[in-house]
Amino acid sequence: MFAGFTPAATGFLADLAANNERAWFLDNKPRYERDVIAPYRALLQAVSLGLAAREIPLGADPAKALFRIHRDVRFSKDKRPYKTNAGAILARDGGKSPDNGIVYIHLDPTGSFIAAGFYMPEPAKLGALREAIYVEPERFAAALGGLELSSEDSLTRLPRGYEEAAGKPMADWLRLKSFLIRKPVPDALMCSPDLVGEIVDFAEAALPFLRFGWAALSTVDPADLKRRK
Repeated sequence: MFAGFTPAATGFLADLAANNERAWFLDNKPRYERDVIAPYRALLQAVSLGLAAREIPLGADPAKALFRIHRDVRFSKDKRPYKTNAGAILARDGGKSPDNGIVYIHLDPTGSFIAAGFYMPEPAKLGALREAIYVEPERFAAALGGLELSSEDSLTRLPRGYEEAAGKPMADWLRLKSFLIRKPVPDALMCSPDLVGEIVDFAEAALPFLRFGWAALSTVDPADLKRRK
C-alpha cells in the first residue's frame, strides 16, 4: 500500500543538498532507505497495478526502476557525489532508457513532477520521431490531444532537411531534441495516496502520444543504434 511520501523524504534530500559528501550519506543511509526508497517502491508497485488494470502497457520492477542516487562525475566539473532528487521510470520493457517512451516520476524538494515521452533520443530515434511528425503533423497533434510539449530542449533553427516546415505549427515540434509532456505535482499530492491515481490518469492521457512515438521508433533499424553498455 502506498500511503504517500512523508515530508521526511524531501527533508532527507534537502539535507543531502547541504551535506553532499560520502561520510554524511553513509551515516544517513537508513533515512534514505526508509523515507525515499521504501515509499518509492510501494508507489511503483501500486502504479503498475493501476496501469495494468487500464491495459496501459507500462510498468516497473520496484526493485530496479529507481535511478541510483550516485552521480556520474567522470566527465563533470561538478564532483558532488550524490543527486539531490529521486526519480523512477515506468516503461514498456521494464528498462530505464528514457528515450524509449516512458513515464517518469520525480521527487524533489525544489519541485516534484511527472513526465511522459522520449528524453534526448539518440540520433536514429530522434530522426525517426521528427520524420513521423513531419509526415503526419495532424495525427501527431491529435495524439497530443491538447497536451503541451516542453520546449526546454530545443534547437534555435530547424534541423537540416526540414526547412520547408518554417512558419508551420510543426516547426516548434521539429526543433525539439526531447519530446516530453511534463506536469508539476504539489507537495501535498506527493504526500497523498491519491498520487497513484494521478500518475495513472496522466499516463492514460499521454498514451496516444506515446503510441505515436512507439510506432515511429519501430521503423528504426537496430543497426543504426549505438551500442549500450
